[in-house]
Amino acid sequence: MPRGPEQLRRLLAQPGLIRSLAPHDAWTAKVMEQAGLPLLFLGGFGVSASAFGLPDLGLLGLSEMAEAARRMTAAVNVPVIVDGDTGYGAIPNVMRTVREFERAGAAGMLLEDQVFPKRCGHFAGKQVIPVQGMSDKLQAALDARQDQDFVVIARTDARAVEGLESAIDRAHLYAEVGADVIFVEAPQSREELARIGREISRPQLANMLVGGATPILSAAELQALGFKIVVSPVESLAVTAWAVQHLAEAMLHEGRVDALADRMWTFSQMKDLLGATAPGAPG
Repeated sequence: MPRGPEQLRRLLAQPGLIRSLAPHDAWTAKVMEQAGLPLLFLGGFGVSASAFGLPDLGLLGLSEMAEAARRMTAAVNVPVIVDGDTGYGAIPNVMRTVREFERAGAAGMLLEDQVFPKRCGHFAGKQVIPVQGMSDKLQAALDARQDQDFVVIARTDARAVEGLESAIDRAHLYAEVGADVIFVEAPQSREELARIGREISRPQLANMLVGGATPILSAAELQALGFKIVVSPVESLAVTAWAVQHLAEAMLHEGRVDALADRMWTFSQMKDLLGATAPGAPG
């Protein structure tokens, strides 16, 4: 089995758009892998919410994200890209982030140009650091790689702060520094997505957050616009919340939950996915 970074490089070299989701824990990662997704993202929003019940306001540290990455990469065989936020501080912190994520088995990471501590990309009140500061961080991240296949995605949040022109200018500069993939966060129209896809030379990530600032386009539309990866970043949390709410309501109002059986996995399916039905396995 190729290493995670090598797997990801192969995906990026193939034609077509890579369809991805962001599981919020190892269990949802395994379900997504079984469904056939070739790439997964571990986002700060998902870890903050699922592990700590907290919002994505830069409250998690490097050690917490690296441990979440270790758990997820150990559970699946598809590549996992990990959200590195701002690199958790200055240049030495960025370099340590790369090395910790590599040791955790990540195939790549995102590095963004928000100030530290950051905010979710679709929250109000974001701020970005000067372009040169991000360029220096990005170069440090690229230099810190032990595995040259490890993919570094440069994210800019400048659209909401300085406007689309600045975001595109930053994206061009980050591409020149050497980012493997570019991610312009929160464009506000299809026309903006089209311009980003047309003008930026590196492979690009589209973030399709339901209810966010960016209109939702299909995978076919995004591919036609020139994007390489599409991810829905928090929808596993949203679907889980919907399902668990219905489960709780059934128990409260009916005193039993078996009426929802046609909307659940069976116990056997869960055991199969976890490998608990293999010969000699307990249970």
